[in-house]
Order: sequence, then structure tokens, then C-alpha cells
Amino acid sequence: MKKIICFSFIIYIVLFISSCQKSNLFDVDLQSNTILTTTELDAFIKQQIFIHHQFEWKMATDQMIWSALQHTDHILSVGYTKDGVVNIDHLLPSINIAEKEWKQTKDLVISMVLTSEKKLDESVTIKNIIPWDEQVLPVIDILVKNPETIKLLRSSKYVRYAEPLGYEPQEAQLEFQKDNHPKNATASSSGCGSNTATLGLVQNVDYSLITPSSKQSWNYLYHNIPKAWSKTTGAGVKVFFIDTGCEFDQENLGSAFNQGNSTGRTIEKMVTLPQSAFLGIATGPIETADDGCGHGTAMAGTCGAPRGTDGNACGVAYNCNLVTCRAAEDVYLDDSREAKGAADAFTNAANRTDVKIISMSMGRITSSSQIKDAIVYAYGKGKLIFCAAGTSFSWTSGWAGVIFPASLLQVNAVTGVRDNSFITTCTDCHDGTETDFTIVMERYMDYRKPLTLAMSGDIPSTIGGSSISTATAAGIAALVWSRFPTYSRDQILNKLIQTSANYPTRNSRLGWGNLNADAATN
Repeated sequence: MKKIICFSFIIYIVLFISSCQKSNLFDVDLQSNTILTTTELDAFIKQQIFIHHQFEWKMATDQMIWSALQHTDHILSVGYTKDGVVNIDHLLPSINIAEKEWKQTKDLVISMVLTSEKKLDESVTIKNIIPWDEQVLPVIDILVKNPETIKLLRSSKYVRYAEPLGYEPQEAQLEFQKDNHPKNATASSSGCGSNTATLGLVQNVDYSLITPSSKQSWNYLYHNIPKAWSKTTGAGVKVFFIDTGCEFDQENLGSAFNQGNSTGRTIEKMVTLPQSAFLGIATGPIETADDGCGHGTAMAGTCGAPRGTDGNACGVAYNCNLVTCRAAEDVYLDDSREAKGAADAFTNAANRTDVKIISMSMGRITSSSQIKDAIVYAYGKGKLIFCAAGTSFSWTSGWAGVIFPASLLQVNAVTGVRDNSFITTCTDCHDGTETDFTIVMERYMDYRKPLTLAMSGDIPSTIGGSSISTATAAGIAALVWSRFPTYSRDQILNKLIQTSANYPTRNSRLGWGNLNADAATN
């Protein structure tokens, strides 16, 4: 994750201080059961992002991982592998964890954990240390209370990684909650609570009125979407949205999904966000697919809202099919069950032959190997994946580049730019070397954002950030794939790349630049 930073001298000072801290904090061989504070952990994470542009838990010591578990729910994500397997990323899409050798390896790892954990508590059983079962990936989520278990796992040839599933920088979590509280919804364009109807929208400024009676967002012209509609409307293509769900009260994503020029298509609503886990046991109410946040509803509307008769906003691919998946409570994947929910959503989408495109406008600061496994799995199944490059809140503002998982090679990272130059990102949008495409989503003069569906009713909302950019890109990809239904994922991606604004010269911050729906559908 690389960001062009304007205050390099400040960063130099921070790095100097951090390097001094590392020499007397992070390199000291402390006892493994000595718990580091969240301040110490967060300083190390931020330091590694400054140096390496990303943070992976393999950078951390056993003590750090143990400490992170103490500050969360004690759930350790353990990726396992058969003896002799070298490049598991290549094999992931074809692995059947129910096969004898894989099952034996899983049982061996669980046995190792049980033996270690019983040294502290003889009553420990499999049932009270594994909160959620894994059906697809060679991964175990396991409750760990003994620091020696971490050492044992990380030194085993059968373990690919052992990392805290739910730890994110605590300072970042507090800042995110502050910035995204519904009472302060205007502080961030990427969180919950802001997807309400926008009053005072002006025709021919904020939108154009199109047949039969629908509103076309002001930014569509910058990507030649209306011209593309003469050739394709997204029919026959199914887009899978991994987000906060879909609001049951928004009829344009329900009973009125087929209206006006949008006909013969389907929308499905599902949930992969698991129950909360307490002491290794899944507890609490079973989650539903309903969107309690508003973000998922806005994303689905941007891509596939109907071109209808009720005066609401029209989606980019208004005849595409949708699957909305509630994988998290909000857009910041900062606890274990949200990471699990996102990973399960990717594997679910991957195993559906009718799904061609996956879009996720959520992310986190640290990497999650379990989510990466799921994305590698989906990519290996031929899915075209778009993820948001990141939209800042206080803790990440000004220094964080493309966030995880948009930073992965298997993902197309999308960010938003302003309408005046196409090289200036939106107020809070991240960019960096991993950025692949850009979408115009902020007006320079008045900061107006694109139109989409509000939580309910027929008055559109206006939502911004790299989130809306990602959903727009997914919609354009659906238009292209509908136009060329026999194309492979790579052929569709090449179409998008070769018709984008910066091709053939990739920009170091903004990738291939603005997508061109009309050119890509020729």
C-alpha cells in the first residue's frame, strides 16, 4: 500500500522515533505471556505500514500475536497445509478439505492445539475452542488461551499462518466509531447512517431525467455510461455484493426490482456474518440479511437499481442480477466475525457458477490471511473482483495508501476522483501503486456525490468515497460482460484496461484511470 505523502519530513521523524522504539521494545526477548499494550502494538503496525506499505502478521513476534489475542476475543486464525505443499495459492481453488490427507492434517493441528491448551485447562474440548466451522478453506478459527500454543503452531510445518483474526489498531477503531457514528454521519462518506434521502437535488445539475421516469446520476456522463446503454444494460450478468446487506424496506431492491426498463432479472439477499463467539462458542442472535447500516443498500443501488417509473436513481447496469450479502456490521472489518463473514462471502460467491463479478467496498488496515485465502480461491474460480482502495477516517487520513484487501494482486482496486482534473482524488479517497481504476464521484465546486438508492422511499441519496466508485466499476464491468457474454474474466478485464483513460501508460497513483463504458462495449 503506497501513498504519495506530501509531508515526508514529518514521516522521516516518525520513522526515526519508531525505529528507536523498535530497538528497545519490539526486539527485546520478553516472556511470551507478557502482554504488550494496544498503544505498543498499534505503534508497531503503523511503523510497518510506513516502511513496507502494508502490515502482515508474519511481521510480528509470537509475543505480539499473543498480546493481540488478549485485547480481542482470543480467536486465532490458523491456516494449515499438507506436508510437502509449496505453492498453496495455486492449489487453493482445487483443494477439498474433506479429502483424507487434508482432514488428517486438520485433525493433527487441532490435536496440537488441544494438547497445548489442556496444560492450562484440562476441561478444554474441541467444541469449546472452535466457534465456527470451515467448509471450504484449509483454515481453522480457534480459541487460544495458552501463549505456548502460538509458538507451537508458528513453528509447525503444517501451519501456514497463525494470526489474530479480529485485531485492528485500537486507536483506529475508536476514531472510526467517532467518525461514523450516525449522529456525525457527515464526517465520513464511507460509514453507516448517512444513506438517507438527499433533499433539494436539481434536475440537469445533479441528475438527468430519463425514460420511463428515472434519475441518471450526474457522474455517468464522465464514463460514457448512457452511450453504452444503447448496446447493453447488464442483462444476464450476476454481481455479488459483499457488504452490510440490503435494506428490506427499499422496494427498488425488492418488490419493485423489476419495473420500467428493468425486467426479467433476480435479486437474492443472504448473510454470511456469523453469530458472535463467546469462549469459543457461537452465541447471540442469528444474523439476517437486512442492512442495519445503509452502506450495502447504497452499493447495490449504484450498480443495479432499476431504470424505473418511480423517479428513483437508476443503476449503472440496470438489468443485471444481484446478490447482496451481509458479511459485516459496517465497512471496517475490525472484529473476528466480520473477517470470517467476509471470507465466507468470497468462497460462497466463488462456488456459484452464475456469479461473474464480486464487489466489496469494505476493508481493514491490517492484512487477514484468511480473507486473502478466500480471495485467491475466488480468483482461481474465474471471478472478476473489485475492492475499494479506501476512504479515510481520522486515524488513516493523509498517510494510508490502498487498504487491504484492495491491495492484493487478485483484486482490482478502485478509487474516486474529482470532476475538474481526474487526477485529484476525492476528499477522503486513498490511492497508490495498487490502484487499478478511477471513477469520477465528487464535484469540485460543491462536493456533490453520485446518486444512489436511500434506505427507503423514492428520493435518492448521495454517497461518495472509494466505496461508490467500486460499485460503479462493478456495474460498468457488468455492462461489458453482458455485451460479450462468452468472454473470460481476463478478456473482460483487458477490455476495461485498454479503453481506460490512462492506457497504455499506467499512472503510479491512479492506475489505468477513468473507466469508459462506451469504448469498452464496442
